[in-house]
Amino acid sequence: MDTAVWWWIVPVCLLPVFFAMGWFAARVDMKTVLKQAKTVPSDFYAGVDALVDKNTDVAVRAFGDVVAKQEGSIESYELAVSMGKLYRNRGENDKAIAMHQKLLESPDLIGEKRQRVLYELGQDFQNAGLVDRAEQIFQDLKEGNAGKLAREVLLNIYQQDRDWEQAIAIAQELSHDAQTYQFEIAQFYCELAQASLFRSQFEQAKSHIQKALDYNRKCTRANMLRGDVAMAENRFQDAIEAYSAIEQQNHAYLSMVGEKIFDAYHAQGQAEQGLNVLIGYIRTFPQLDLIDVIYEKALILRGESEAASLAADLVRVNPDLRGAYRLLGLQLSTLDPAWRADVDMMRGVVGRYARKALMYRCRHCHFKSQVFFWHCPACNKWETFTPNKIEV
Repeated sequence: MDTAVWWWIVPVCLLPVFFAMGWFAARVDMKTVLKQAKTVPSDFYAGVDALVDKNTDVAVRAFGDVVAKQEGSIESYELAVSMGKLYRNRGENDKAIAMHQKLLESPDLIGEKRQRVLYELGQDFQNAGLVDRAEQIFQDLKEGNAGKLAREVLLNIYQQDRDWEQAIAIAQELSHDAQTYQFEIAQFYCELAQASLFRSQFEQAKSHIQKALDYNRKCTRANMLRGDVAMAENRFQDAIEAYSAIEQQNHAYLSMVGEKIFDAYHAQGQAEQGLNVLIGYIRTFPQLDLIDVIYEKALILRGESEAASLAADLVRVNPDLRGAYRLLGLQLSTLDPAWRADVDMMRGVVGRYARKALMYRCRHCHFKSQVFFWHCPACNKWETFTPNKIEV
């Protein structure tokens, strides 16, 4: 028979075989699925349905019944771990602790499963405010498979406790090529420097500041502290150099040291030069929040008329709510008495709105505050707050 004919006949003959194999495989899989479905208690589905509806009370009861019926099984372990997390999320920390501690009593719980339960128990203790017990658990987990997760929680604990030396040690352990923690470590050293400066331990403060800059040469806070130490030691030119270095790091932070720069110049008998430096900054970077400082210093050095004229010119370069408030105040004395009361009323409205609308904001989580933070209290990120208030 011709070879070409065989190429047509063989596939046709094998079609029933392939069909039978497919049907058999489908039957086996379906039987497995049905068998597994029958082993899942109906309470489990009720719990899942309750979670979808965000009814955690019903979900907890349903899952509790499942755990009680399947105690000792693999399914019971997985569900019990999740149950403990559910209790913790509901704020029922005592139940979460009891659930995870009961799991640890099982002699069969070894290796990675035991580490997982210990990790959850540590979080239970932390959530309940039992930080010492949580810290001990995470310290014990550092060398296991959950080591990275344990170190990350320890880092949060040490930051909350303001234990900066321990935070530095853990951050160094966590550092790797993908994430170096250099920004965080620099901030931890700045916290240590701030504490040393408060205690007038200037040499120790300088050492911490240098370490902060070694980790992050663009750490503006380190140069702010370097300037503060120099001011405390009456080294005013060194202070000016430290504060001025911020322009090369991140000019937006100049508004936080503007008055300190003027004070350093003033201490050397160069107040006019200090004022001109601030004016130069705001003309170069109009978004800086320096107008009030410039007006107050110009009022002393140059008189009311020139200070008002200077402030008005600077407001017009980058008008905003705060500038409008200042400008209306500057123009009040020149207005016709018939308009003065109305303009003063409008100025009051602008001022009230400005106080509500102008705030510092975290660039990471958008948390808003009237107070500047180096460490966002909402998302725990460092150096994410806008250094100048913005309209929000």
